Amino acid sequence: MQIVTGKTGTPHVTSQQFRQFIEGTVGQGSYILNSAENLEPELVTNNKLKIRSGMMCHHGNLSVVEIGTYDEVTIPNGTQGMKRVILIANRYTRNEETGIEECEWHKFIGASDPDEFKEVTSYTEGNLQEGDLVDDCPVFEIHQDGLNVTEIKKLLTVATDIPAINASLTDLSETESAELRNNFNTLFGYAERRGKQVSITSVFAANQWTYQTANWITIGTLPETMRPSRQQNGVAIYGNNQDSVTGLRVLTTGEVQVYFPVGTNRYLSFSISFLIE
Repeated sequence: MQIVTGKTGTPHVTSQQFRQFIEGTVGQGSYILNSAENLEPELVTNNKLKIRSGMMCHHGNLSVVEIGTYDEVTIPNGTQGMKRVILIANRYTRNEETGIEECEWHKFIGASDPDEFKEVTSYTEGNLQEGDLVDDCPVFEIHQDGLNVTEIKKLLTVATDIPAINASLTDLSETESAELRNNFNTLFGYAERRGKQVSITSVFAANQWTYQTANWITIGTLPETMRPSRQQNGVAIYGNNQDSVTGLRVLTTGEVQVYFPVGTNRYLSFSISFLIE
């Protein structure tokens, strides 16, 4: 066992040890860290890609485009009438003799085809903890259609930082409840919000209601903090023997509505769950 975060009298912390630490905290995959401009790509011309500032992690290795700067990558000319994919990868290399490690942008040019964008698989997927000398991480995928760049895909997601994780956990711990009541005799009408999930469970009994015309009837209204951003649809069970099915909807205004058909009925029950923004 060796100490890493302590003074020993000689330089002793290695890049491999630091990568192990990063892998244990950020993860072993490939991510853009939430910093600066998040390596946002900008197409300057059909032959030039600008990569904004930011930091990324790949297999524990950190690399950066410094804040206040940007990188430029040259895009080779396309061919009229042909489709092609170009991968822009962050390439890690280690000199076996000197041990010097570097990262740089590297292009992998796919095969041209008149009908489809063919997948590029020619990059090297290495393992830094096993001492591989080359490890490529594709970050951007460029689509060329003829002479023009028609699409740039960002292949890595921005890793969620600790404040965002804490905020999401706080959201999950927030709860709220509300009763649904209208002109029915409510046996049980209850809406509950846990974080961003809303659940409504209701069983209504009435002294026999009769409708001459089928219509949507509001049986209760949700508070603003429980209302969906788009209409939610479901089904309700009704009838004297609870043996029929009808429509249910929750409007963005918070109204919980059931479609009552023509006739006389005594019971109504339903449950529905949805996520709010």
